Amino acid sequence: MDPIILDFQTAVRECFDVTAEANRFHIQACGAEFDQDFTWVMFPWVKSLGKSPDILGNTIGNWLVDQNKIKSFQIVKGFLNFSLSDEQWHDRWISFQQRLSTSLKNNRLENENQFHGKKILIEYCSPNTNKPLHLGHIRNILLGWSLYKIHQFAGAHMETTQVINDRGVAICKSMLSWSKWSNLQTPQSSGIKPDHFVGEYYVLFEKKFQEEYQQWLSTEQATDIKISTYADLSTEEFKSKFKNEYFNKYSSLGKEISQMLLDWEANDSSVKQLWKQMNSWVYEGFQKTYDKLGVHFDYTYYESETYLLGKDIIQKGLENGVFYKAEDGSVWVNLEDVGLDKKILIRSNGTSLYITQDLGTAQQRDQKHQADRYIYVVGDEQDYHFKVLFETLKRLGEAFASKLYHLSYGMVDLPQGKMKSREGTVVDADDLIADVIREAKSSAEERGEIAVLPIEEQESIFTLIGLSALKYFILKVNPKKRMLFDPKEAVDMQGHTGPYIVNAYVRIQSILRKQEAPSVAPRIDLNVHEKSIMRLSMEFPNIIVDSASTLDPSHLGNYLYQLSKEFHKYYHDHSILHAPTEDVKLFRLYLCKWVGAILNKGMSCLGIEMPDRM
Repeated sequence: MDPIILDFQTAVRECFDVTAEANRFHIQACGAEFDQDFTWVMFPWVKSLGKSPDILGNTIGNWLVDQNKIKSFQIVKGFLNFSLSDEQWHDRWISFQQRLSTSLKNNRLENENQFHGKKILIEYCSPNTNKPLHLGHIRNILLGWSLYKIHQFAGAHMETTQVINDRGVAICKSMLSWSKWSNLQTPQSSGIKPDHFVGEYYVLFEKKFQEEYQQWLSTEQATDIKISTYADLSTEEFKSKFKNEYFNKYSSLGKEISQMLLDWEANDSSVKQLWKQMNSWVYEGFQKTYDKLGVHFDYTYYESETYLLGKDIIQKGLENGVFYKAEDGSVWVNLEDVGLDKKILIRSNGTSLYITQDLGTAQQRDQKHQADRYIYVVGDEQDYHFKVLFETLKRLGEAFASKLYHLSYGMVDLPQGKMKSREGTVVDADDLIADVIREAKSSAEERGEIAVLPIEEQESIFTLIGLSALKYFILKVNPKKRMLFDPKEAVDMQGHTGPYIVNAYVRIQSILRKQEAPSVAPRIDLNVHEKSIMRLSMEFPNIIVDSASTLDPSHLGNYLYQLSKEFHKYYHDHSILHAPTEDVKLFRLYLCKWVGAILNKGMSCLGIEMPDRM
């Protein structure tokens, strides 16, 4: 806990005999127009204690001065502005460094918080095996991985998982397309990355289907259906709305897909062999992308192994009266009383749906992991699905239902519109990674600062800088917000970017290579910039906990940008290696060392690895 808040807790208890939680004390940096360091917002306390701002402020302020906790204070309406003496600054700074040193050594915050000892399982990515990972997956992956790292540093025991959607119509489309039009070509023979290879056949299927559909639209059968059933629609509206029905009822390709899916469920050996081969290509490709992004999964589940889960749960719900059967034999749950809808859980032919599977998977996970919280990182187009899932589990009386949380994040759009996998209008993850690394290389070569390094080391630095640009661009945005991905803005090496933060860290490493920081800092007369950096640095543990609590890595990202910005300003205005005295130089080196440590750990919590040079 911040020592300042602890002091205010003690002051309120001693002066008014009131014990209050730390989150009731709102203390922030004082405005530049006041000659003080911090501000305590008194408005909530004026009401709860029944004291005027003057009486409350003077009582607390004088007690803190008498106890040598603050140097001075002033009351401005409902705010208590106060300052610390240089000695008090140094005392708090040393105490903070001791706690931070232990935190970094143990990879867990020394500050006690609500995450210590908690077990949390995060599901993220969960791709389909009919296409490569794309920009939308990157946002999902980076959110999931950064929350894993942030919670881990906050003190939680973390586990990660994904459910790979490896069966169904979309996967059969890639399989049928390859079997019909590949001439037995493979990723190896084509020289194409395996998941991209499979994805090209998914796109090819859509192209062939569109050709078939356009030809069918000119037939008498299509004309008769349009006249008899869809007379109120324009020709273009009919083309758009009837396409799915055509695929399911009339399409030759659609019938082949349906038969392939039935053969798969019947364990047809040739279909299963093709399915295993194509999925293995995709997994190989996925792993290469995961390795580039520096992420991993502790557990991987496959829909082909979990899609039958949930049927026993449905039966239990029927027996308990939670669900009901319709006349056609399908099973439903009525959630209209909580503002949702009636939801089908089992089709009339007895086959399961995604909701059926997810009910079973949720139960299976709790039995295996026994976590305190389960976080699903899934786009906001699935908001309704998760509301239904969680409410259904609640009605079934599952104790773990209250532990489930859907981190709903906004979709990623391109300047030219929404991405569409079937049409191939996506930004592939691998292409995007290559683009930002290429831009980082171009920028670094223009400056020429690392030209003396071995080529292999240069390439490693280009990769780290490029990935910092990509990852930070995604994570600096609140997850709830839909975001526009502009490639030019993402790879900008200036401004509110990852490379700007990397540059602050690299600058610090350059300074420390010239002279090592002392193990203990001398006490000096502090200037306003030094106090500002110390204040920002000491906020780091609270920012970590806040980012974990809100499931929002952008809090941490924006904090690191502010700290970098403050350091760049300090570096510009104050000499470090040529400071006016030896003690001032040693203190500034010590300050640099810990700012660098915070930037490095903070970016690591975002899944960003820092280079020592750029």
